Amino acid sequence: MLDSADKVRESMTVVSDPLSDALELVRARCRITGGLRAGGRWSVRFRPQVPVKIDAVVEGHCWLLADGQQPMLLEAGDAVVLSQSGAFVLCSDPSVPPADPDEALVRSGGPLAQVGSADEVVIVGGHVEVDSGGEELLLPLLPRVTRVASRSPESAELRSLLQRLLAETTADRPGAAFAAAQYAQLLLVQVLRLAMEQEAAAQPGWLSLLTDLALRPAVTLMHDKPGYAWGLAELASATSMSRSTFATRFRATAGQPPLAYLTRWRMRLAERALRDEDMTIAALAAELGYASESSFSHAFQRTIGTTPGRYRSAARARPRSSSALTG
Repeated sequence: MLDSADKVRESMTVVSDPLSDALELVRARCRITGGLRAGGRWSVRFRPQVPVKIDAVVEGHCWLLADGQQPMLLEAGDAVVLSQSGAFVLCSDPSVPPADPDEALVRSGGPLAQVGSADEVVIVGGHVEVDSGGEELLLPLLPRVTRVASRSPESAELRSLLQRLLAETTADRPGAAFAAAQYAQLLLVQVLRLAMEQEAAAQPGWLSLLTDLALRPAVTLMHDKPGYAWGLAELASATSMSRSTFATRFRATAGQPPLAYLTRWRMRLAERALRDEDMTIAALAAELGYASESSFSHAFQRTIGTTPGRYRSAARARPRSSSALTG
C-alpha cells in the first residue's frame, strides 16, 4: 500500500493522456470519403446508415437541417459531427426542397461531387470508425450535433487543417492518401476536444470525466497501471481529496464509482487482448490484477455478458468490424 500522494505520483512512470488512451484502445479513426462542390439553389438529404458522420465546410457556407435540431448555418472553417442523428440535409437555403444524393449529385470520378450550378461551397465529408465494443465507450456520449465553429478559439488551427485536408484529398500526389488520413485523425481529435469542452457537462460519462482536471490524476493512475490493486484511499490521495469527496465527485462526473470505472477499463483492455493477442486467459487475468483465472472470468462475464474463451472464439471467427458512415 502506498503511503501518500507523493508515492502514488512517483509510481507513474509515463504521463498518460486518457483521451489518447481511449481512442487508441478502440482504434478510433476518421475516414474522409469524399465531399461536394455546390452553388446556386440546392438541397441534398443524406441518410447515414451508421452512427457518426463528420462534415466540414472548407469554402463558402450552407445550412444544416438535422432531425430535432434548429437550422444551423455553417460557415467556412466550421465542422459538424452528427451522432446517431438520423437523416439530415445540407442546402443553400432551408426553403429549397431536398433531393436524394443519387438525384442531386453529379459524380466526376474524383473525390468531390457536384451539386447545383456553381462552385460557391466546398464540403468534405467522412465518418468515424471504431473497433467492436468501441461504440459503447465513445458514441453514446457524443451530442447528436456537435459544431466546431469557425469563430471558436480553435478556428485558425481548424481552418488550416481543413485546407490541408482538402488539398490532400483532391491532390494526385505521392502519399496524398496517407497524408489525408493523418489530417482526418487530427480533425477527429479537434471535434472531440470541442465536445469535451462544450457538451461534457450536460451529462455524466466518459467525456465529462476526461474534462475534470481534478479527477485526472486518479484516471491516469488507473490507465497507467490497470493491474495494480488500487484502493479508494490511494486514488483519492492522488487528487488531494478526501475519500468521500472523491467518490462523490467521481460518481457524479463519470456516472459510476471509481472502482467500477477501473473494472470497465480492465475489461476493455481484456477485449483487445483476447481479439489481438495469444496470451492465455490465466496470464491475462494476472496482468489485469486478478488473483485467479476464475475471478477474472467471472468479472468478464458479469461485465461483457460472455466468458473470455467464448469472446475470443467469436471475435476471431468474424472479420474485424467497424462503425462506418458513408461520407
